[in-house]
Amino acid sequence: MFVTPQSGTRRRFLGSMGTGFGALALQALAGLEAKGASTRTGPDPLNPFAPRPAPLPPKAKSVIFLFLVGGPSQIDTFDYKPLLQKLHGKPVPESFRDAVKATRFANVFHGCKDELMASPFTWSQHGQSGLWVSNLMPHITRHADDLCVLHSLQADSNNHAPASYQLHTGDIRPGKASLGSWVTYGLGSVNHDLPGYVTLFDAGPLGGAANYSNGFLPAAFQPTRLRDKGTPVLDLLPPPEFADGQRDSLNLIRDLNLRHRDSRPGFAEFDARIASYELAYQMQSSALEVGDTERESQSLRRSYGLEHADPRTQAFGRKCLLARRLVERGVRFVQVYDMPDKDGWDAHDNLVKNHEPRARWTDQPVAALLADLKQRGLLDETLVVWASEFGRTPMMQGNLGRQHNAAGFTIWMAGGGVRPGIRIGATDDLGLLAVEKPIQMKDLHATILHLLGLEHEALNYEVNGRLERLTGIAGGARIVHEALSSESKLGG
Repeated sequence: MFVTPQSGTRRRFLGSMGTGFGALALQALAGLEAKGASTRTGPDPLNPFAPRPAPLPPKAKSVIFLFLVGGPSQIDTFDYKPLLQKLHGKPVPESFRDAVKATRFANVFHGCKDELMASPFTWSQHGQSGLWVSNLMPHITRHADDLCVLHSLQADSNNHAPASYQLHTGDIRPGKASLGSWVTYGLGSVNHDLPGYVTLFDAGPLGGAANYSNGFLPAAFQPTRLRDKGTPVLDLLPPPEFADGQRDSLNLIRDLNLRHRDSRPGFAEFDARIASYELAYQMQSSALEVGDTERESQSLRRSYGLEHADPRTQAFGRKCLLARRLVERGVRFVQVYDMPDKDGWDAHDNLVKNHEPRARWTDQPVAALLADLKQRGLLDETLVVWASEFGRTPMMQGNLGRQHNAAGFTIWMAGGGVRPGIRIGATDDLGLLAVEKPIQMKDLHATILHLLGLEHEALNYEVNGRLERLTGIAGGARIVHEALSSESKLGG
């Protein structure tokens, strides 16, 4: 057991210095043990954030994962179904119903009326790729030829929290390590003055922190939550009356820790404990700088929606802009949640009333993020993922709403080594069931890891004698090679 004298005093000091970075670094570096190291290459216990070479040629250096909480409807955004428009108000044809009942997704009909509902939005094709997009996303349509659209995702649960856990951690059960934690565990961080894994949200996803936590991985690889407005981390700076003496206090703590360590030779965790204080100190100025979006030009801020009439568009725009500033400075993984309230895109009733404002809050900022990354030459090395835990049914629920649909839904990726301007997989002609190249969550994870230069089966961590992986048991996941650019296919 790791014990230090005056631990209560140290915790109080660390809390005053910054509960965000300080607490993370303290428990992280002190708790990291070589026992659970990856069979590929383990992080250095004294410097777990040190960058580690990828075993495969990487195309992406970092990931911005945009999570649209609650399940936006694929058949009202990116998956146009002319037959659905024709069959509005009619029952589900028996051929479609029988096809779904023959799969594990038979419960998708529960809670729905036997009445098809056409998309209430208008559709048009965009770019050389001819991508169909509804009028909910007028800004993203400008990037139609940058998108790699996956129309055939499937989840193992039709409930929010389990499906969200699966998208984030590979398992419908809570307690597993998140994608961002696995990525930073496998690759470390390029920037030593900022965390490797950052989350940005007002209200987190259903299921809470189990979506984005480090799970069984060492605490070094948990995310740090940054605020998009004001000071990025609450209590990051010490009170003014203690600020001048902070450096002297750190030096004193370092001296005391060194004395304690010297009396216990071979106990390397003390070095990690000492390093944690320095890391937290270094992060103070870096976090303040990266959060200062006022330094950006007015035109750029306007493009992200920071001057939009809707304050929720402004809020999501700040998150997207901060995500760009973070990856630009070497942060490995940025998780952005769009959920400003408890409902998200969960349109069980009145689809239009639910989806129109949420599209307004997110469409312009996401388009600006893609344009900004591209203009700065960062899109090629930054993988942007736009996804949710599931989609929605073509059948009506309630008063012009739609039920959850895990049987077939759409996400898209851009940059970071994916093929632009293509569509992969397909749902049936109603948008109900993935019928062409179904893609499982673990396949998506394997593909993301591959683009970062990681071998999904070699990236593992021993827990109670069992090798845990993001993609589950060996041989259970496949890389979606159709989504990779020709260069990204090298080595895998």
